[in-house]
Formats: sequence, C-alpha cells, structure tokens
Amino acid sequence: MPGRHNVLADIQTILSDRFASAIIAVLGDKYAATDPLLKVSSNPKFGDYQANVAMGLGRQLKTKPRVLAEQIVEKLDLEDICEDPQVAGPGFINLIFRSDFLIRQLQSLAGDKHLGVVRAESPQSVVIDYSGPNVAKEMHVGHIRSTIIGDCITRVLDALGHRVIRQNHLGDWGTQFGMMIEYLVDQGLEPHTPLPLDIPDLDEFYRLAKLQFDADEGFANRARRRVISLQQGDTDTAWFYAQLVSESQKHFRQVYQRINVGLTDNDVRGESAYNEALPQVISALDAGGHLEQSQGARVVFPDGFKDRNGDPLPLIVQKSDGGYLYATTDLAAVRFRVQELEADRIIYVTDARQAQHFAMVFAVARQAGWLPDTVRVEHVPFGTILGKDKKPFKTRQGGTVKLVGLLDEAEKRAAAIIEQKNPDLSPDIQKQIAHTVGIGALKYADLSSDRIKDYVFDWDRMLALEGNTAPYLQNAYVRIRSIFRKGNVDSDQCQGRTISVAESAERSVTIKLLQFPGVVAAVADSLEPHRLCTYLYELASSFHQFYENCPVLTAPDQATRDSRLYLCDMVSHTLKRGLHLLGIGVIEQM
Repeated sequence: MPGRHNVLADIQTILSDRFASAIIAVLGDKYAATDPLLKVSSNPKFGDYQANVAMGLGRQLKTKPRVLAEQIVEKLDLEDICEDPQVAGPGFINLIFRSDFLIRQLQSLAGDKHLGVVRAESPQSVVIDYSGPNVAKEMHVGHIRSTIIGDCITRVLDALGHRVIRQNHLGDWGTQFGMMIEYLVDQGLEPHTPLPLDIPDLDEFYRLAKLQFDADEGFANRARRRVISLQQGDTDTAWFYAQLVSESQKHFRQVYQRINVGLTDNDVRGESAYNEALPQVISALDAGGHLEQSQGARVVFPDGFKDRNGDPLPLIVQKSDGGYLYATTDLAAVRFRVQELEADRIIYVTDARQAQHFAMVFAVARQAGWLPDTVRVEHVPFGTILGKDKKPFKTRQGGTVKLVGLLDEAEKRAAAIIEQKNPDLSPDIQKQIAHTVGIGALKYADLSSDRIKDYVFDWDRMLALEGNTAPYLQNAYVRIRSIFRKGNVDSDQCQGRTISVAESAERSVTIKLLQFPGVVAAVADSLEPHRLCTYLYELASSFHQFYENCPVLTAPDQATRDSRLYLCDMVSHTLKRGLHLLGIGVIEQM
C-alpha cells in the first residue's frame, strides 16, 4: 500500500501508483504492471480523470467490467487525493480531485525551477545521434527534422538528469571527397594557400564535380586515385580535405547557433572517425562466425529479415572490392558508443527510409555481442516535409530548399507581421522579435507534427496567432507578462501565495499545470516531441479560458487576486520552460 502522495510527483504518476496497489489487491501480483488507462475526462461532468482499466481486464478475465471496476474502487486508497470514485456506464471509473489536494500540489511547485519534473534517481548515459549533414554541402530543408527533433530529445533527457552525449555523425568520408578535391585542383587552386571559397561555392562545386565525375571517365579515375591518396595520408590531399571540413563546420556552427540547437564542434564524430575500426569490425564478425559470402561480398544474415521473395536478407558489410559501407561504419559506431562512451541508451534520429537499415544494424550488433541486452537502442524515424502539392518540399524551380534561405524567409515573414501589428517598436526590437517568432514558428510546425508522419509546409499556418502554433504560445506568454507590467506586480512575490480553485476555469488550469512533469517524462520515453507541443497548446488554451472568465487585476478581493496572479505566473513559467525544451524562445512583447 503506497504512503501519502509525494508532492513533487506528477498527478498521473500518483494515480497510477494507487491503481497499481488496488489492482494487485484484487487480482494479485501477476497484474502489477497493468496499465490503469488513465486519461483526462473529455467532459467535466464525468470528473477530472477517467480510468478505463476494467474494460480491457474484464474482457481478458471474462468478467463483467463494471463488477471488476467496483472491486478495484473498493480497494482504491484515494481519500487524500480524490472525492469518492464513481463507476459509470459499463465500467468506467471517474475521478474528481479534492480541491485541497490540487492546492497543495500547486503550492509545492513554488520556487521549484524544475516545475515538478523529477530528476532520475539512476541517471543514464544516453548517446543521441542526430543532424549529420554532409561536408562540402550546404544544409538544406531535409536536415531540419533530424536536427531539431534530436535537439528536443536531448533537452528533455537532460532535464531529467541524464548524462546526454551528442554525436553529430557528419558525412565526411567517401568518393565524393576525391571528386571534390580533384575538381578544386582542376580549377587551379593550390594546396597550403587560403581557399577563397565559402559553403555556397562548395555546394555549387560539388554539383559541377558530380556532373564531371559522371560524364568524364578520366576525371572519375583521378578522383578515385585522390581518395586513395587521402586514405594514405598524402599531405596536399589531406590539406584540401581539412579545408573542406573546416569550412563546412563553420557553416553548420552558424546554422545551429541561429536555430538555437546545442550541437558544437566537440559533438562532431563523423564517418571518418571510424575508418581505422572498420577492418576490426570485419575481423570480429569473421571470428564470431557471423560472416558469409554473397556474390563476392561479405555479409551477415540477421535473424528475422526477409526480402520480397521470402529469402534471408543480408546486411552487406564489405564489398567484393574490399570497400566498406555505411553498415560497417554504423556497426563500428555502435561498438564505440557501448564500449567507449559506456552508453545505457542509444538514440538515432534519421528519416523513416532508414528504418530497415538500422533495424538490421542493431540486430547484427546484438548477434555479435556488441550491443548487450542492458543497452536500450532506438531508431527515431520521421516523415518527409511536403509542399502544398503533397510532394517533397522543393523550390518553385524544383530545386532543393537551402536551410539558410528558409530561415531568412521565416524571419522576413515574421518581421512583416510584426511591422503590421506593432509598428511603433524600434527596428532592433522588431528584428529580435522577428527572429524569435520566425525561427520558433518554423521549428514548432515541425515538432508539433507526429514525427513519423509527413507534413505539409505552410507559412500561413505556422505563423498564425491562433491555433496550435509557436506564435500562439509565445503570445500567451506575452499576454501573461503584460498582466504583471500593467498591475505593477513583481512576479517573484507571487511564490507561495494562498491559492483558490473555486472557479472551474481556475481548477482546469491548475490540473493542466500539474500534468507538466508527466508529459516531460512521457516524451523522454516515447521520444515524441509532439506530445509536449500538444500539452503546451492545451495549457495556453486553458489559460485563455481562465483569463476570460476569472478577472485577475480586478478580482473581487486581494486573496483571489493573489491566487490568480500566482496561477498566471505558473502558466508563464511552464510555457517558457516547455518552449525551451522544444528549443524555442519567448519574448516580452509582440
């Protein structure tokens, strides 16, 4: 039987613990892990929360769900949390929180910078592989999803106290570098002299080099020999390569800073970092009896993978000419992350098209003993950004959308809206707001979509001040801060004041505030940022209903005014913290 509630635990966890004890009391320890299927009631007349556990259990045990629900309610210890639970319909358990419980819970958050989010008792070492752009190529719209989804997951896990190790797996090796270097040499560029190129130049040079590589067999052969020179440490070739990497990382660094992503040069560990380990991967697989020959290549057949004909599907780890593949590098990376970084959990954030590749890599790594059962490994797939024609998002000319150009357009469109809404702001303030709103809108439109699904890119929708958008949330924050400015109130003085939840709107916003820790924990487990976005939108919507129905500065008495100011303050802190976990900033005016 659980003790009294922990004031820093979120309400969903408290309820889940109490239901677990009741279910064990009714059905025994075998059912200790049963999900109580708690959810917020869709209609307030049914209470605050509803537990649907009896419905599924009833079918499973061939028992009437209502009878089972009544048995569970009889064993529920909720007297310090809820009014008497009610069984409704065929077996739904309706719960109404006690007002004094809600007040205690909210008061416990006063001065808590974590807003009730409980730090992990046993922090894990979590390796997150995300972003991974290609050297010598300008970042484009295809890189934004991995970059900002990975950054959000990193922030959430860090908020829970885990040791998060970022890994930016740059595409910094392969034939394309021989091709690029040979092309630069053909243009008359000399080694060991300043390279008068920036990333857009290199992007165009890559395109031209690829055209020549495909059309000119002589150039292609020279490019392949250049790769060999690079592998053998030729000084001139290595210098060109270093310049390409350096200029590219400068570009990546500028983009990351602009979109408020925490990746730094210290987080870079590209494909080239694993070159020396690739022969060891092959040797270890061979020694373990995992390698087989297939059409001259060396492959592993992981259990459970079949091709369209139902035949075993191979993971190729070495080509017939002795060359290595992405799979070989990824296996080397798994070994490094487990053995050297001592990862307890490894997360890969890439597009959904790579799902089978990573599933096979993980299976081979498990088979080879490099990925112990104690290490949790996950692929976080995401869908494609689509244009309004429902095809992959392109420029009007059908070309790739450059990420910098997209960021410029976001800020430009936000600036136009701000100029129209509040032309009296100084140019510097307008520019600052345009950056925060524009970049925030772009990121939120991506993060608020279920990541596995494709979504349609729509400027008007993402910059709207209404609906589930970043500007709507940022504007809610601005609105709250304006209350304190208008009332000449120091928000720090609101901490610990008497709280009232007499009005239904006060009660609703209080319950929503207390759900924040559970939402953060759920995102850390599911790796689905849209859950946090949905929560923040619901919180902002709940606040607007509260603000419309419960006067704050003109409240009927001082105690009610203080209570409502405290609620406002807690909503603003939660919006700011939640947006921070998404990598989005707030502003004081809009």
